Amino acid sequence: MNDYLTPMTDVILRNSGTVDKYMGDAIMAFWGAPLPQEDHAVRACRAALEMERTLKETQRTWDKPGIPRLVSGIGLSTGKAVVGNMGSSTRFDYTVIGDAVNLGSRLEGLNKEYGTNIIVPKYTYLAAQEEFAFRELDFVKVKGKDLPIKIYELMGDKKAVVELKEFIDLFETGLKAYRAKAWAMAEEYFGHVLELRPEDGPSKVYLSRIKVLRDAELPDYWDGVFVMKTK
Repeated sequence: MNDYLTPMTDVILRNSGTVDKYMGDAIMAFWGAPLPQEDHAVRACRAALEMERTLKETQRTWDKPGIPRLVSGIGLSTGKAVVGNMGSSTRFDYTVIGDAVNLGSRLEGLNKEYGTNIIVPKYTYLAAQEEFAFRELDFVKVKGKDLPIKIYELMGDKKAVVELKEFIDLFETGLKAYRAKAWAMAEEYFGHVLELRPEDGPSKVYLSRIKVLRDAELPDYWDGVFVMKTK
């Protein structure tokens, strides 16, 4: 565990993040405090991508002694939060709380649903879209929230935008067709995505949903929102 948490922590600190706490094999970190950072969303995205690269490198060293491979999921969220010393009069921690923090935790868990590694909400996407490659992933209600939110997958840095353009365009065209209930067209485009990346989790998720939804009686005003039942 130390061999995993140490390089991950180093990446966060190298990108000017604040490590909040360790929760088993999970790390909670934040940006923008204790010192303000105008580019906090960009720093967080950069750290997330570097953590993914570092994990892949670490996995190669673990292959020789036969250590099981770890698969990580990262949820990033941007918004207002309360930061400071919190706890009791005898014991407290410097930490961060708020809806934005809770959302980040929910998004981390959604990686299991889509087979992705890094998920961000609309707010983080808007703050960092010029610096990274994203694809729109879904329109969801996460557990414990009443309002739906668009979520995105962080796929790479600025250099990856051109490389991933065809892939992202095909997926997002399929997503538009899905929301328009044009099931056959959506299946066609998600199929094209899988030709480029046979293991693409989100495309498989949508193809599975379409099998159920095409026979369902959906209202005319259906907006494609998917309600998550688990954290």
